Order: sequence, then C-alpha cells, then structure tokens
Amino acid sequence: MPTPPIVALVGATASGKTGLSLDVAEALGGEIVNTDAMQVYVGMDIGTAKVPLAERRGITHHLLDLLTVREPLTVAHFQQQARDLTARLRAGGTTPVLVGGSALYTRAILDRFEFQATDPEVRARWEAELAEVGSFALHARLTQIDPAAAAKIERENGRRVVRALEVIEITGVPYASSLPELTYADAHTVQLGLEIDRPSLDARIEQRVAEMFEAGFVAEVVRLLDEGLAEGVTASRAIGYREVRAHLAGDLSLEAARERTVIATRQFSRRQDAWFKKDPRVVWVPFDGPDRAERALAAVAAVGATPDG
Repeated sequence: MPTPPIVALVGATASGKTGLSLDVAEALGGEIVNTDAMQVYVGMDIGTAKVPLAERRGITHHLLDLLTVREPLTVAHFQQQARDLTARLRAGGTTPVLVGGSALYTRAILDRFEFQATDPEVRARWEAELAEVGSFALHARLTQIDPAAAAKIERENGRRVVRALEVIEITGVPYASSLPELTYADAHTVQLGLEIDRPSLDARIEQRVAEMFEAGFVAEVVRLLDEGLAEGVTASRAIGYREVRAHLAGDLSLEAARERTVIATRQFSRRQDAWFKKDPRVVWVPFDGPDRAERALAAVAAVGATPDG
C-alpha cells in the first residue's frame, strides 16, 4: 500500500489555515495534527483559537490538550511526538494534515533538523543571566558572537536566546548552523500557504481578537492563572494571555489589553510571513479564492504517495 504524503498548512495567524486544513483533511480522509505550540495546553482554548469539538467535522485531531499550563514544552520533544505520530498515520494509510502557527515547530517536523546536546549547568548559568539583565541585553550578546542566529530570534524571546548561547558554548560552533535546512526529511511532503494581503489580514486579526474577548477570554485567563499559568515557562508567553494578565494586575485597562493583543498578533503575523515567504517550497493559494481547496488538493496530488510504503 502506498504511503500517503505529509501535508502542512502554513501562513499567518487568522489567514484561514484552519478552514482549509479541514477541507483538505476531509477530502483526503486525513487527520489533523496540531503544530501550534500553545494549543497543546489544556484550557488554552479561546486565546489560541482552538477549534471546538463540534466544529471539527468529525475529523480526528491530534496533539491538542497534552499538557497543563505549568508544564514546559520544547521543540525537540514536540518534534519527536509529531514525527512518531505522522509515521503511524502514514503507515496506516492515513494522510496527516499538519496545521498551526508555530513556524519553528512545523519546520522541525518537516525538515532535516537535529537538535544539539544540552548541558543543565550551562543552561542554568545563562538562565540566571537572563533573569538578571533581561532578554534584550542577552540578545545583544548573541548578536556579537552569532549575528546570523540573532537575526532569526526575536529579542523578546529570552528562552530561545538562552538556548542559542547554550549551544554555542557547548559546541563551539554557531547556533545558526543547527537551525533547520530547507530540505524535507521526507520528499513526499507539501506545504500549502494561505496568501493574504496585509490590510485584509490586519482586519481579520482585529476581528478575531474582538471575538476572543467577547467569548470570555478574560475569564479563561483568570481560570488558568488559578491553575498556574504565571509559573508556566512556555504557556505564560502566549500572546493575549500576557496582556490580559497585565490587565488583571491593574497595569492595563481592558481596552489597552485588547489593543495590545491586536498589535502583538499583527507583529507575530509579520514574523510568520517573513519566515514562510523565504521558503520557496510553499505552494501559495489565495485565502479567499473560491477554488482554494481544489488548488491545494492539486498540489498534494502532484507530490503523490511514497510508492514503496
């Protein structure tokens, strides 16, 4: 039996990936594999735009609701889980349809990407420095010793800055060399991207954030804080959740928290765009094209199955 290809939906937040992924999975008899780093957390539903069970069209979804908000998540751990899962699905003749906004997580699954070793003592030392001087200062240090890696890591992302500095110290080679190559681990892979103009995307983001707050987002954050959200190394960094936490702490008005969530989401979407637009392998389809599903399925058919599966 031929082995189905790996299909991944990529692109900016609020561009319509979820809807197209359901169309593609439904047409192929496939199953959805989440690649959003925050949707793995139980209870982080409204703020991550997790698809409600009733709207999943009966399609099985994987890698959702795996961890409590206190638990950390690493790309390496997620990579192994997702690769094992996609292998099992394909071995059984089912097409895995990956979808999510975390570009690094998607690339870690699809591409040749091996993780460097870690050293708890080295990591702890850099984490202590992060706590002392902050992510911007540590990012400036990374820029001095590995500008290529620094250019790919946001200054606000202290965790990734620490990881880069740890790898450089352990291996003596630039961290940029350990980032994924633009080479699929399995040639029978296709990435489908939603192409959308910036004004349309900005409007969709604003609408999505408004709907989040109307749907009870603040109450969701309150509940998750009781469950340990503030102590979660990964979950606490989620866009929207940190802004609402600031509101609950009295540092922002509700309207300011909403507006900052819109701004942060738009900034994130621009980083997503920059990441995926550099990848020439992505097959782009118009976000509002009436034939977008047909064009996406044609791209999948062009990749084909693995004949010796």
